[in-house]
Amino acid sequence: MLELLKRMARRAGAIALGFSAAACASTGDTGSLTAADTAPPPATAKTPPADYVPGPALWKVADGDTTIYLFGTVHALPPETEWFDQRIEQAFSASDEFVTEINMADQAAAGQTIAAQAMLTTGGTLRDLMSEEDRLEYEQALVTLGLPESALDPVEPWFAAMNLSLLPLLQSGYSPDTGVELVLEMRAEDKQRGALETIEEQIALFDMLPMEAQLAYLDQTVASMPDAVSSLDAMVEQWLEGDAVELAEMLNSEMDNEELYQRLLVDRNSNWVNWITQRMDAPGTVFIAVGAGHLAGNGSVQDQLGDRGFEVTRVWQ
Repeated sequence: MLELLKRMARRAGAIALGFSAAACASTGDTGSLTAADTAPPPATAKTPPADYVPGPALWKVADGDTTIYLFGTVHALPPETEWFDQRIEQAFSASDEFVTEINMADQAAAGQTIAAQAMLTTGGTLRDLMSEEDRLEYEQALVTLGLPESALDPVEPWFAAMNLSLLPLLQSGYSPDTGVELVLEMRAEDKQRGALETIEEQIALFDMLPMEAQLAYLDQTVASMPDAVSSLDAMVEQWLEGDAVELAEMLNSEMDNEELYQRLLVDRNSNWVNWITQRMDAPGTVFIAVGAGHLAGNGSVQDQLGDRGFEVTRVWQ
C-alpha cells in the first residue's frame, strides 16, 4: 500500500500541480462563470492575419527594454502531439529567462513533499468521511481504474481527487514526458531559470481547504471521471487551434465551484501579475509557461495585466 501511494505521489508531482487547463477543468473544479464573461480583453481579441497557421496561443507584453511572452501549456499530452511551431520557437529562442509555475528541477522532490502533506490525520480512513452514497460511487470509481477500494484510505480527499482526475488521462495515453514544460525544459539549455511559486505553496492550495470543501472536490471528481478523457481531448484540440475564446468557454462550462476557481486561478493569477509587473522594471526577454487555464477567460493573467494598464498583444506569426 505504501509503495502504491508513493508511486501516485510521484505522478501527481509530475503532472497535477498547476494542471489548470486540463485536470482542474475536466473535473469541474475551477469555478462558475457564464460564457459571456469569458472573452479576453479587447487588446488581445484581434482577428488573426489571413496567412495565420493555427497553433497554441502566445501572448506578449513589452516596453522599451523588456519583453515578456506568455504561453499557456498542457502539462501532459499524447506523445504524438505537435505544438512547437515557428512562433513559439522564435519567442523561446529569443528569451534570456525561462519561467514556469514551479522550479522544474524540484519535480523529483515533489512526490515526497506531496506524500508528506497528503496523509490523513483524522484517525480514520478517507472512506469513513464520506456519506454512504458518495462512498459507493467512489469505490466503484477505484475499481474502474483497476485499484483496490482501500487504495487511498490513508490520504486526504484533495490527494485522492487529484489522482482520480489524472489516472484516466494516464491510462488513455497522456504522458507528462511529452508535456509542454518538460519539452521546453530540455530546450532551455543555459537560460536563466525562474519560478512563480514553490511546490509547498501549490500543495497548500489544496491542503488548506476545509475538509468539507475537499470532500466536495473529490465527489465532483468522481462524478466527472467518465467524461474526463473526452473533455480533455476537446480542450487540447482547441488549445492546438489557438482558439482562446472557445477554450475559455469550454473551461467555464464545467466550472461549478467558485471557491476553487478563485483559489486555484484568479488569486494565483493576481500573484503572478505582481511578479510580471515587477519584472517589467528590469531589461531582458522572458518566456513564461503556465497552465493554459491561467491565460483564458475572466480573471486571466492578460485580463489582470490589462486592468493595470499593460497592453497585452497576441503573437500571431
